[in-house]
Amino acid sequence: MSFLSATLSRVKPSPTIAMTAKAAELKAAGRDVIGLSAGEPDFDTPQNIKDAAIAAIAAGKTKYTAPDGIPELKQAVCDKMLRDHGLEYTPAQISVGTGGKQTLYNALMATLNEGDEVVIPAPYWVSYPDMVLLAGGTPVVAETSIQTNFKLTADQLEAAITPKTKWFIFNSPSNPTGAGYSREELKELTDVLLRHPHVWVMTDDMYEHLAYDGFEFCTPAQVELQLYNRTLTCNGVSKAYAMTGWRIGYTAGPVELISAMRKVQSQSTSNPCTISQWAAVEALNGTQDFLAPNNEKFVRRRDLVVKMLNEIDGMTCPKPEGAFYVYPSISGLIGKTTPKGTKIDTDEDFAIALLEEADVAVVFGAAFGLSPNFRVSYATSDEALQEACTRIQKFCAGLQ
Repeated sequence: MSFLSATLSRVKPSPTIAMTAKAAELKAAGRDVIGLSAGEPDFDTPQNIKDAAIAAIAAGKTKYTAPDGIPELKQAVCDKMLRDHGLEYTPAQISVGTGGKQTLYNALMATLNEGDEVVIPAPYWVSYPDMVLLAGGTPVVAETSIQTNFKLTADQLEAAITPKTKWFIFNSPSNPTGAGYSREELKELTDVLLRHPHVWVMTDDMYEHLAYDGFEFCTPAQVELQLYNRTLTCNGVSKAYAMTGWRIGYTAGPVELISAMRKVQSQSTSNPCTISQWAAVEALNGTQDFLAPNNEKFVRRRDLVVKMLNEIDGMTCPKPEGAFYVYPSISGLIGKTTPKGTKIDTDEDFAIALLEEADVAVVFGAAFGLSPNFRVSYATSDEALQEACTRIQKFCAGLQ
């Protein structure tokens, strides 16, 4: 009998973390590896946010807090939800966790029973299906396609819902594709959800502020108020505020669900880092002036990467509406062989060969549930992106 839990055998480690670790290993061995696998902005945390953390330390705000967050941060989330989306919440409807991932996990742990299904559009963030499995549920993957710019259609959502469906997980702008749903596209999905009152909505809005070319972000409860009482709106400060390591995520939803999530958190991690919570208060309440200049840099980087990847024969790279990823198709490269003799039968073969033979780290599409593709994170310098794309072009040109 194995010492390890049977539950653990149903999940796998994060492929994005694995690729990042492999790239770091090669770099430590002296290789000139360019990492495009980590979803982390290269910008520093804004100074006003760092100052708020330092002030919290100086004021001795370093003790335990309530398991799911300080009142000041919960109120800041309420103010943000009203200001940005016109949605009214009370602090009792807010939960703060150690990063966005924990808040999603808490919700699934608090609600899923064996046999419950969770509809997840693919490509998806790598952790969604595994968190569902850990919580005892069954992921139901609804595949999108490059023809719809990787957006789920109303018909696809309708087809995926069964009497066993408990949650629909929704992410816009998306990791890994950067695809953003317009209000009209979102309304088509919420119309489907109105016909299925047993289905709850878990919306991951982590890339909300990273929206380009006039794309206007909106969240499902904002588009359809009738879904307010069965929607958990999840967000955090990691991406737009360049606070990945501070580990603060938050959710807004019905009191009964938030209370259940608090119970899970009270018996797992307890409160998120107190100092990070005070920094997050400043992030949400303070100046947002840095967002626009940061987004200008992201747009420039996105356009550079999309242009260079679309110059490769056999590769197609849609231009996304937000986030800091592109998700090119390599359907025209499958079956080819690298100069060193590696056969490219899958997108995982492609990503491994690209790292080992061209020193560029990306994440293969199978990790996100849709192949043959790979994900590039363009949250790094223009110079690194230019050199990485040049290497990818050269690598692909050498395929036979």
